Order: sequence, then structure tokens, then C-alpha cells
Amino acid sequence: MPRIRRHNLPPRLLDHLLDRVSRRNISADQLGLLADWLTAEPEVPAGKWFKTFPGMTVCGEGELIKTFLQPGQIATGEEIKP
Repeated sequence: MPRIRRHNLPPRLLDHLLDRVSRRNISADQLGLLADWLTAEPEVPAGKWFKTFPGMTVCGEGELIKTFLQPGQIATGEEIKP
């Protein structure tokens, strides 16, 4: 199982993620929880996956985080449990 890539992201993907953080008002607290989770170098499925936090859902595919959803938005893929 892959681990989430944290460096050398494709520039368009990085721009998309930063846009989603801004437009969906993802708080610094939520980003801190994401950073803590990433520090543990979690394994993720090769296909679509998502991880739910109290104020957002992180969606990815394989080693890449693809977007951030607000509470109430529906994620697809395999849910990553703690």
C-alpha cells in the first residue's frame, strides 16, 4: 500500500488544493489535524480513499491527496479509519 506523497506535488494539484482550502474555509485547526495524521505516514489504498476529520474530509487517490470536502459533502472510495 502506498504512503501519501508530501513533496514534489504536481503544480496544478497543489494550486487546486490551496484553492479548496481557501474556498471551503478549511481552518488552521483542521490543517493541523491533517499534518499530525500525515506525520504518522499512513498507508492508503492504491485507488480512491478518504479520511474524515471533525471539520473536513480529505479525499485522495493512491499517494496523492486530491481535494478537501466540507462536512456534509459526500466522499467516495475506501474510508481510512484511525
